[in-house]
Formats: sequence, C-alpha cells, structure tokens
Amino acid sequence: MVKIGKIELGEFPLLLAPMEDVSDPPFRAVCKAGGADLMYTEFISSEGLIRDAAKSKQKLDIFEYERPIGIQLFGSDIETMRASAEIATQVNPDLIDINYGCPVKQVACKGAGAALLQDIPKMVKMTEAVVKATHLPVTVKTRLGWDENSKNIEEVAERLQDIGIQALTIHGRTRVQMYKGEADWTLIGKVKENPRIKIPIFGNGDIDSPQKALEYKNRYGVDGIMIGRAAIGYPWIFREIKHFLQTGELLTPPTIEERIEICLKHLQFSVKWKGERLGILEMRRHYASYFKGFENFKSFRMRLVEASSEAEIIQILNEVEQYYTTLV
Repeated sequence: MVKIGKIELGEFPLLLAPMEDVSDPPFRAVCKAGGADLMYTEFISSEGLIRDAAKSKQKLDIFEYERPIGIQLFGSDIETMRASAEIATQVNPDLIDINYGCPVKQVACKGAGAALLQDIPKMVKMTEAVVKATHLPVTVKTRLGWDENSKNIEEVAERLQDIGIQALTIHGRTRVQMYKGEADWTLIGKVKENPRIKIPIFGNGDIDSPQKALEYKNRYGVDGIMIGRAAIGYPWIFREIKHFLQTGELLTPPTIEERIEICLKHLQFSVKWKGERLGILEMRRHYASYFKGFENFKSFRMRLVEASSEAEIIQILNEVEQYYTTLV
C-alpha cells in the first residue's frame, strides 16, 4: 500500500499531473471518473494568493468527490511561499505540493518552478518553510536537473526527504529539454533504489499507453506514475492502465457514444463552473483530443471551436455521434 502521510493510495497509484489551463475542476472530474487515484490543482502562484488575485483564488476550488487532492504552489520568495501554504491549508486539501518542475519562461525566468534546481540550498529552505507552515503532508514535483550538466535529482531527493516532504514526483527531463526528446527515467529509478529514500517516488514523462506503464513500473520500480498530456481528451487512460496491470489485457477503446458522453460532461461542468462564455472558450482546446484519430473530424472541430453557446455545441456533438455511428 502506497501512502502519503495517512493518505492511502492503493498498490500502484496513478496520479493526474497539475497542468496549467488544463487541470481545472471540470477536467479533474472526468479524470477522477476515469480512474485517477490522486489529482492536483493547476499550479497556483504564491504571489497571486498573497495579493488575493481572483484567478489564483479560483484555482483553490476543490470538491469532496475529488479527494484525495493536492493544491500545487509555485513561487520564488520563501516568505511568500510560506504564507501561501497557510492560505492553501485553509481550504482543506489533502496535501500541499510544491512545483519545482515547471520549465516555462514566465515561471522559471522569475526564479520559480524549475529555476530552483539551480539553487538547491534555497529550494531546501523554501521547502522547509512550507513544511512548517502546514499540518498537511507536503510533496514535491521536480525534474532531473536544470540541464544535462546539472542532473542533481539524487541529491535533491535526499535533502528534501530529510526536511520532511512525504512524496516526490520526478519528471524525466531537465528544464532545458522542456517537453522535447524522450523522457529519461534512469535517474528516477536510481532515486527509488537509494536505500536512504523511504518516501514514495512517482515517475512522470511520456507514459501514454498501458504497455508503457507496465514496462516502466517493472524497469524502474517506482511507487506510482503521474500522467499528464496523455490524459487530455482521453481520461480513459487511467482505467486502461489499471486493467492492463491487473489482467495483462487491453480494454477496448471508448466508443463514440462514450467519448460524446464524457466530452458533454466536461463541457457542462466547465460552463457551470466558469460561466457560459469562459467555459466554452476553455473547452475549445479539448475537442481535437477527444476525437483524435477520427477521420473527417476537422470540419466538426472547426464548428465546435466557433460555436458560442452550450446548446449549439450540444447540437454539433449530437451530429458527431450520428455521423460516426452510421460509419460503423
């Protein structure tokens, strides 16, 4: 049984990655239904929380059915991170996660996210401040290092464990790699093999099929896997991996009816949570993923992206279902 503090996550948990502008409550709802064992909010700016910024505050929205769920924070100032951990604790998540992995310029160039991989002493101090600021378990998500010449994840893992983090997720790339090339899990496996490491180690990067999940589980010995991009438009990935790990059999891919049903749920929650205009706007990035690989979908996607009302989108989705059902 994998545990983070007192949170029991099963034998081999599957985690939903915190993705900016993706991992909001509507998306998390469909992933939870799809079998995700632990989810995180989008990463939240500690500066934004301290300033009481509306966008940052809205990202604190969590719902009972999502549990266990972690709130992920990022920032470059130790005191601000400490204070933001106190604010996040008040909304009663199951844990607090610190982002030391985000590679995007807006974050890393301001000294936050993956930038902290260049200053391990500061990373340690910041983490310690967050651990002391909350009664909740604190976890960390990070990368192998800043670049090819500074892959310091083995040292990072030991030092962060020593000051009290209760789980570590490692993305198998450096900051310089961004999301390019293939994720290298070799060092993730080395961290897991280190006899000093007692906390759960989760691997992240390029897991996009049940077969790959099993291969990496066996090869690198991780306690669980975090899935990000492969879940976008395909929340079934979690149940497919679980089924394959248990039985060695691949589940039949979701039918067109299932895809429509989940896409509709996602849309309706998005509209309910953000209002019709913004809810529709933010769903536009998901349609292509929900129907990836479907021939002749481009014209439907264009209409879905241009639609301005929930009723219009529902009508188009009904047409999509009719069109592809008649093709079978």
